[in-house]
Amino acid sequence: MKFAVIGGTGLIGSQVVKNLNAAGHEAVPHAQSTGIDVITGQGLGEAVAGADVIVNLTNSPTFDEASPAFFQTSMDNLLAAAQKGGVGHFVILSIVGVDQVPELDYYRAKVLQEDILAAGPVPYSIVRATQFMEFMDAVLSWTAEGDTVRLPATPIQPIASKDVAHAVAEVAAGAPLRGIRNIAGPEVFSLDELGRITLTHKGDGRTVVTDPTAGMFAVVKGDVLTDKDAHLAPTRYVDWLS
Repeated sequence: MKFAVIGGTGLIGSQVVKNLNAAGHEAVPHAQSTGIDVITGQGLGEAVAGADVIVNLTNSPTFDEASPAFFQTSMDNLLAAAQKGGVGHFVILSIVGVDQVPELDYYRAKVLQEDILAAGPVPYSIVRATQFMEFMDAVLSWTAEGDTVRLPATPIQPIASKDVAHAVAEVAAGAPLRGIRNIAGPEVFSLDELGRITLTHKGDGRTVVTDPTAGMFAVVKGDVLTDKDAHLAPTRYVDWLS
């Protein structure tokens, strides 16, 4: 099969391309660096020409109120190109519990992306993943001040990017789900606990203080970012750290 992987040079996209090609498919990475622009539509027709499947892993450049416009325009352009090119399957990557956190602009934008795809003309699959292990350093940096990092006790079920890429490639190579598949890491932590584990492993002497008002995950209510009934990936957080 031939795959057009839009956003195919990023953290997940590059691994999806590698996995699909290793399985004997033809997966071509497309990104701004290869001459396509999902907002203006530049190069999209050529990128999806002859593709059986589009895997869209592009992301909004911001997480604020501008993000819905990015997903609206990019999805409209990609779906139009997919329909014109006769693409039979369109896959996106989203977030477990994304529809349960309307307080976050970016999460509302991802729900919009899902809705546009589901209402569109192309058979589709949505893979929802929990928080990537690779993002923990960024999360720690958001609320760091001196020797202290403030984090809420929000339940998190971290997943390694390699496991996300494996799941996305597997779904993309299969029949359209016409729905959602949740994937998650094998363990649930509170975010503050995960911060302490991370700093200890790195030999970082900073202290994590539990603060229910700190950072973007403070607005998350309950355990909506976890799913113990999801397809569980094998990589444990401490093994990933090592």
